[in-house]
Amino acid sequence: MIYPRYRALPRFAVALLFWALASSAVAAPVAASLYRDPNCGCCHKYVEHLRAAGFDVDVQPMGDRVARFRDAGVAPQLSSCHMMRISDYLVVGHVPLAVIAKLLDERPLIRGISLPGMPIGTPGMPGPKTEPFVVRTLDGDVYARL
Repeated sequence: MIYPRYRALPRFAVALLFWALASSAVAAPVAASLYRDPNCGCCHKYVEHLRAAGFDVDVQPMGDRVARFRDAGVAPQLSSCHMMRISDYLVVGHVPLAVIAKLLDERPLIRGISLPGMPIGTPGMPGPKTEPFVVRTLDGDVYARL
């Protein structure tokens, strides 16, 4: 059963993102570079999700995934199917828009965030949410729980 307060969550997340961007006095769309495996369909859906929210996403091939994550300083347990560079941060995996908005608004002194794996119900991963989402910093600390 979906409770009524959760039905508005996607709209709330998009509204929160736009509020964060407006409050930061960003005049142009937020630019992001997303590195993905060309054979991964969920990455394409995540890119569509970001673009629908107003991001200017440049998609690049991931290449050697293990090497790319290692070179970026992302531990294997925090990796996912794609990695995005946005502003001064790395965003790994299917991180919801509300958490990206929080990151860009708060500007914490961290290298980035990750939602490890490919949890069902996250942006780009079809299906209902089946578990709590725990977004971590790249140092492994909890950044957000959804």
